Amino acid sequence: MQTRNGFSILALAAAAALGLAAGLLVNSFHHASAAPAPASAAQAQPPADGKLRIIVFGAHPDDAEYGAGGVAMKWARLGHHVKLVSTTNGDIGHWGMAGGPLAQRRTKEVLEVGRRLGVTTEVLDIHDGEIMPTLENRRIITRLIRQWNADVVVTHRPNDYHPDHRYTSILVQDSAYMVTVPFFCPDVPHLRRNPVFLYTSDRFQRPTPFRADIAVAIDDVIEPTLDALLVMESQIHEGGANGNPNLYPSDPAARAKRQKQVRENLANRYARAADQYRATLAKFYGEEQAKKIRYAQAFEICEYGSQPSQEEIRRLFPFFGDQK
Repeated sequence: MQTRNGFSILALAAAAALGLAAGLLVNSFHHASAAPAPASAAQAQPPADGKLRIIVFGAHPDDAEYGAGGVAMKWARLGHHVKLVSTTNGDIGHWGMAGGPLAQRRTKEVLEVGRRLGVTTEVLDIHDGEIMPTLENRRIITRLIRQWNADVVVTHRPNDYHPDHRYTSILVQDSAYMVTVPFFCPDVPHLRRNPVFLYTSDRFQRPTPFRADIAVAIDDVIEPTLDALLVMESQIHEGGANGNPNLYPSDPAARAKRQKQVRENLANRYARAADQYRATLAKFYGEEQAKKIRYAQAFEICEYGSQPSQEEIRRLFPFFGDQK
């Protein structure tokens, strides 16, 4: 029998067949346990109408919504095009359910949040807790940014408690130059101008704390934003992966109490941001207006991508004259 480097041709063929079968099995399991985004959400592209195009990457189906939901609604109300992307499907993010049913539930929740905010939503078919900064995933992120023809890209900072947050940030950072390289992912036209890349705010101090380069008042959209975010019952009412059945019981009175508490806690999150980043608000709204702002979301400019001037920031965030 013919051999190649000591292995029989028959043995090599058998090994190849076994490997192919194993690959098909793994691929089938991955897709069976995940919830692919609806084609309409995944394929929708913004028209070339001169409006801004913003894409926000969060690691799970709730992260982009929490981090930029209020500002996303403000952009959308002005006719700009916003897309919120979850880089994993969230299929282990609950104390009492997991797998395909949870991924489908969380996808349904964020699609409704997006509908209420007036934005496009997409959930990627990658398992919760398993996203890695691979070449394949870098290509996925690069293609999404190019397909949206983004002016602004927003994501987590790379120092964060959750590995999915960190690796989502790294993937977006790794795309910050590659989106402009013609022969990387040549199936999607490269961007002629690098977008502005931003980080959402967080509390982490090491190796460096969050720096609020931009802060936006969301007082005018706080109530509809809270209404939208409260749709994510699996996370916000039931507590996600670290919750328990006592958080959101079936008793109507107890549920109403929990709903009120959650809404207040979420509003306080954006109120703390306004207080913490008051100096940045004053830079854009003026001292007197900034004192009146009750709720805000803030962003840090990534040193990768385009570095905007103050004039460019005001073009990309056309809200700073709307606070009365």
